Amino acid sequence: MNIMKFGGTSVGSPERIKSVATLINDGEPKIVVLSAMSGTTNSLLEIGNYLYKNEIQAASDSIAGLKLKYLMVVSELYSKQTTINKATLFLEDVFTTIQSLVNGAFYPLQEKLLVAQGEIISTHLMHFYLEDIGVENTLISALDFMRIDKDEEPDYFYIRQNLQRELAKANVKPLVITQGFICRNAYGEIDNLKRGGSDYSAALVGAAVLADEIQIWTDIDGIHNNDPRYVEGTKPLRQMSFDEAAELAYFGAKILHPSSIQPAKKENIPVRLKNTLKPSDEGTLITQNSNVEGIKAIAAKDGITSINIKSTNMLLAYGFMKKVFEVFESWKTPIDMVATSEVALSITIDNAKNLDGIVNDLEKCGTINIHKDLSIVCIVGDFSADSAGIAAKVLDALKEIPLKLISYGGSEHNISVLINQKDKKDALIALSKHLF
Repeated sequence: MNIMKFGGTSVGSPERIKSVATLINDGEPKIVVLSAMSGTTNSLLEIGNYLYKNEIQAASDSIAGLKLKYLMVVSELYSKQTTINKATLFLEDVFTTIQSLVNGAFYPLQEKLLVAQGEIISTHLMHFYLEDIGVENTLISALDFMRIDKDEEPDYFYIRQNLQRELAKANVKPLVITQGFICRNAYGEIDNLKRGGSDYSAALVGAAVLADEIQIWTDIDGIHNNDPRYVEGTKPLRQMSFDEAAELAYFGAKILHPSSIQPAKKENIPVRLKNTLKPSDEGTLITQNSNVEGIKAIAAKDGITSINIKSTNMLLAYGFMKKVFEVFESWKTPIDMVATSEVALSITIDNAKNLDGIVNDLEKCGTINIHKDLSIVCIVGDFSADSAGIAAKVLDALKEIPLKLISYGGSEHNISVLINQKDKKDALIALSKHLF
């Protein structure tokens, strides 16, 4: 069994929905994971923002506009009047639920209920369309099997047990449709896997059923060796290892959600990235092992903050780093890069939401300096066999770019440098010219 995940642009119009239906209707058993139609999640978040600010009329206008958009999709998508009627009644129920949130106080759990409607709509529209053209399929709600625990991490045992129970029910067809992104939390409330979480959903589903392959379908033909938004002439990579793909996804490759590699790696399930606009293209295959040594690709991550902790007491003092890292642990803030000297420690983070509290706690350890508007540029590949000269090539390529921090040796797959965000494009272009 394969898992096929389609992103928002892949189901972003009636024409795209029909194209996806053709791709998944090949007679082979599969689970299809769908995102919300492109633009829907942003529209729902906008409605939520209006409700937080008690701008009732603006929220109602946005709800009416979104409903009209979907009614137009229904009129274009289906050929049978019975299907049009069924889909219209379904949309009436959904938008009645959304409109009910306008009255009274609006709070975060209601926002999660609101945002979940995007995936619920897209999967039902696909389910109805397949029925409309005579293709048997079963729609299973992700809310019946996908769950996160109290730490907002996937509950693997619950997911596996409950998904397998749903699939074992009578009359479940070989073609199964379900939602990405949405889930329930440890208290049974509607929650989600955060933005980009449909990839994560597909990987969790694949791991739960021990799939033959997890396919992530987007509008790009695989992972490229650099960011095509900034660099001309980039090329798709045909094969990568799980570790290489995880590094790229974490450090900025937008095609893949960073967390989605881990469930597949755990069960050794191949992940293939495919283009819905070019279905015959082989895309990028991600497996346990890489087939080529050396540098594979470059990615960049913006919005980085650097924190420098200087302590005159650090020299020969044990326990200093432990105290520093405990601060980040207490604020549940992941660290990206670390560099040390005898009296100082530099750390980067990509989530500055709790920066004030972090700085306040770190001031007990020493003098703190903060630098913002930075980018991490990550050079990824297989450096395990012979890394001689690779770091020199990278640094030579960046000789005109001011470097704030360098991370090398902590991984066999990653060399990272910290630069000013304004220098990112120049750095990506320079690296492409020198390394490829």
